[in-house]
Amino acid sequence: MEATRKPMSPTELMKVRSEINKLMAETAKINAEARWYPFVATAGLFAAAVGFVKLMGAVF
Repeated sequence: MEATRKPMSPTELMKVRSEINKLMAETAKINAEARWYPFVATAGLFAAAVGFVKLMGAVF
């Protein structure tokens, strides 16, 4: 038994399009963050290593 579908009203169609646009914007934001995140993590690790080496140089 197949349910019959009625066409969407203009208001419903506008809501669906709005939701799609919102999801696309969120996806673009996540993709942009995924691109630069490894660089920031590497820079933080490098800074921690440099700080550790300086600290060891000051102790000895």
